[in-house]
Amino acid sequence: MKPATSIVFLWWLITPSAFAQNVAAPAGGEEKILSVLRRMVESRETYLSVPADDGKALRLLAEAIGAKNVIEIGTSTGYSGLWFCLALRKTGGHLTTFEIDHSRAEQARRHFKEANADGLVTVVEGNAHEQVAQVKAPVDLAFIDADKEGYVDYLNKLLPKLRPGALILAHNLDMVPDYVKAVTANPSLETIFYREGHGLVVTLKK
Repeated sequence: MKPATSIVFLWWLITPSAFAQNVAAPAGGEEKILSVLRRMVESRETYLSVPADDGKALRLLAEAIGAKNVIEIGTSTGYSGLWFCLALRKTGGHLTTFEIDHSRAEQARRHFKEANADGLVTVVEGNAHEQVAQVKAPVDLAFIDADKEGYVDYLNKLLPKLRPGALILAHNLDMVPDYVKAVTANPSLETIFYREGHGLVVTLKK
């Protein structure tokens, strides 16, 4: 697929109208997750979380590739993780998410349990730069949304664990120029940019 075609396809895939078509009549389990996502926003329990536009993108990309093994660096209070759970309910997959702050990790666990999604998620507390070595290959999708200066290190540690055809997504694309340079200069990767919300760097491992 040519890059321009890829961008058009991605834009169609993650526009609000496409998302509405996919969740207009959610099943009971899906509606429970969506209700917790709405309540988290209303209650302001989304500390440094992705906006809904980016959450929709995470869900649709994970579901589109049938992701089974999803890794998240930066759990925060579980908002982005719940978007992944919407996909994992369909794919039969599992999310392993890393969070350095104990209080946020505990909040995330409560939110996953409230959404009846705790069986889909393992929350790992501690420094992900050290603990990412525990990740089991093959990884289908990895999402980086933690310390911006650490993105390149996370990339280098995760890439060997990603299967060919896997996606690695990085949040806040305008804040991570070194990461953008690293993925766009690597001939084994193909990268496009999603500029809704706070922006995602969307990279395919060839």
